[in-house]
Amino acid sequence: MHKGWLSHHANRHMLSPSDNSSRSPHACSERAVVVVIRPAHPTAVDTPVTPTGGAARPRRSGPIDPRLLCYTRGTRRFLVATVLLGGVTAALLVAQAWLIANTVARVVIGHQSLDQVRTLLMLLLAAILCRSAIGWFGERLADRASASAKSDLRQALVERVAELGPAGVDRERSSRLVVLATSGIDALDSYFARYLPQLFLAVIVPVTVILVVLGADWVSAVLIAVTVPLIPFFMALVGATTKARMERQAGLLRRLAGHFLDVVAGLPTLKVFGRAKAQVAAVRHITDRYRAATMGTLKVAFLSSLILELLATFSVALVAVAVGLRLLGGHLSLATALFVLILAPEAYLPLRALGTNYHASAEGMQAAEDVFEVLERPLPARGTRTDVPDPSRTPIRIERLEVCYPGRRLPALHDVSLTVEPGEVLAVAGPSGCGKSTLLSVLLGLATTWSGSVRVGETDLADLDPDAWRAHLGWVPQRPHLFARSIADNVRLGRPDATDTEVRQAVTDAGLDDVVARLPEGLEAVLGSDGAGLSAGERQRMALARAFVRDAPLLLLDEPTANLDGRTEEEVLAAVRRLMAGRTVVIVAHRPSLLKVADRVVHLAPPLTPAGVA
Repeated sequence: MHKGWLSHHANRHMLSPSDNSSRSPHACSERAVVVVIRPAHPTAVDTPVTPTGGAARPRRSGPIDPRLLCYTRGTRRFLVATVLLGGVTAALLVAQAWLIANTVARVVIGHQSLDQVRTLLMLLLAAILCRSAIGWFGERLADRASASAKSDLRQALVERVAELGPAGVDRERSSRLVVLATSGIDALDSYFARYLPQLFLAVIVPVTVILVVLGADWVSAVLIAVTVPLIPFFMALVGATTKARMERQAGLLRRLAGHFLDVVAGLPTLKVFGRAKAQVAAVRHITDRYRAATMGTLKVAFLSSLILELLATFSVALVAVAVGLRLLGGHLSLATALFVLILAPEAYLPLRALGTNYHASAEGMQAAEDVFEVLERPLPARGTRTDVPDPSRTPIRIERLEVCYPGRRLPALHDVSLTVEPGEVLAVAGPSGCGKSTLLSVLLGLATTWSGSVRVGETDLADLDPDAWRAHLGWVPQRPHLFARSIADNVRLGRPDATDTEVRQAVTDAGLDDVVARLPEGLEAVLGSDGAGLSAGERQRMALARAFVRDAPLLLLDEPTANLDGRTEEEVLAAVRRLMAGRTVVIVAHRPSLLKVADRVVHLAPPLTPAGVA
């Protein structure tokens, strides 16, 4: 849980190529030692890098994506069962056609009574009932396989995002991942329930029909064999157009989701500056584009269905004419002619249904492609050593550190060298974009360094197991996220195994006793989403309570008093002073009041600009 908590908050609040604060650095206190770090030789980084330092893998194509077999446990069993059911369905189809043809021929030509063909009628009824039962069983099997595959993909996606961390998904919008993990993967229902079963039927049934008809009437078999490939040929032409349209539609949906999320998050600010109505118009414009793209996709789907229906109709008519002429000429019996005419449409029906179901499953197939793109990203380098030196007794040395984010030409942190002594309170200040939060992300093990090193004693931070290292860290972000759970559960994010007594003590140390006292349920009071019902200062003290209960030797704070009024700032500062006692502390700070608590202040140089490296 702690790992997910760190990754979530670092991605949400810390990792960015530039610091979001707009305040200027203030003068530090008289007791603080000021160090200014400036780059010696500013250079631009021109070489693009992938999020994880590796090249993207090519996407695979085909009717069945083999990656489904790797990431979903039940897909292989479902495919085997689908093949078996398809074979049984084809056999029952042939049996049903033979029974119908022979029953009609005996009644019409042989003038037999219903009692004489009762056995054939009973067998025909049994074949129809068996086909219905197999169809029902196939749908249930597809539903279960779809639910299992969606669960496996969601679990794999969440685990991969957690393993990649902010460095691996920093170019993703959170709204895109949310849409992908929810409605995107849900679209696989049509892929499993309709497309895959129909895909196997489209192979098994036509081949079976052609072979059976070949034994009854080779001319009809040749006609069917020649005309059947026309349907998949035109399906491929239409499918290429549909795929491009589905990719465009999925992109518009992601853009709509991201824009709507940004608007909702910034609605108070938009309202204050009178820009809310303009954003309503922007959302309406994107929604209209998405609606138009959806209707365009449906138009192609309907037109393709018409084309396939016409092809199948003309092909069956061609077979029927040939059979009728030879029946009139006495070259075919009535039973054989009926048998061929009943089977001929069944050779085209699975292919027509496959074309229709392809459009229904296209969105799910595109979502699966997007999921696989995330799952196949290589993991960042990860250390393995678990013998982590105690940061409260060991200095942390940063030497010529440089960090460059993917897709950026200029480094976010350039040529930074400093030492954090054991038990020292070090404040990091500087203008916006100079890399203060990036420095914290490196110490958290969430950002990949371009060059330079971070050493804990004599151990390189890159060699340490990230989980083992983070077990020695306490982390207080600028905007802590609170979940819609109880106060005790939110505090326990710092240490899930904390006892009730330890949680109460952490709440007291953080100065939250007054907040707990006014709630009837006390520590069991459930908070609203993102801490709704608490003030900014109370939310910040909740983050401090997490750090108290964690009791880690190294404490990292990212502007814990940002956006607070004077009175609330004093309350938070009092809790910060209690928290820092006996620990090594690194603080990102702007306000003079926070700089005063530091033993030493390091000012980072302004960020590099293109003009500065030209």
